Amino acid sequence: MKDAIEKFFSSPAYAVIGVSPDRKKFGNVVFRDMTERQFVVYPVNPKHQMVEDVKCFSSVTELPDDVQSVVTVVPPEVTEQVLGECVQKGILNVWMQPGSESKAALNFAARNDMAVVSRECILMFLEPVKSFHALHRMLRKLVGRYPK
Repeated sequence: MKDAIEKFFSSPAYAVIGVSPDRKKFGNVVFRDMTERQFVVYPVNPKHQMVEDVKCFSSVTELPDDVQSVVTVVPPEVTEQVLGECVQKGILNVWMQPGSESKAALNFAARNDMAVVSRECILMFLEPVKSFHALHRMLRKLVGRYPK
């Protein structure tokens, strides 16, 4: 898992799949947190044209070529579709937020040599880690459940 996390964060640009203009939705939170930390990050959601005053892309295939890592914050069946678009685009680093993964998605990723982070919340890895995510990370380190 640690290798996949390092590959994910080595990208020059990122996309968050499933971003909503609703600031209470998790996709928006991830997008804003990455933006605040100076990541080059693009929102992707076919239902919206703008999110947080940034052009929203309708699919992975429309993203700029410097995007090499994506975060999925969508239902598992959408993640499965998105992975196909990622392979088509040459994006092989995927962070599946808890709840967006499925066996089918994980199997597809493995068959296509994708570096996948799953069952981990990206907010525990965005430095500096804020709020309760910092506490959660510390507790996971204490009990030996933090990725090594």
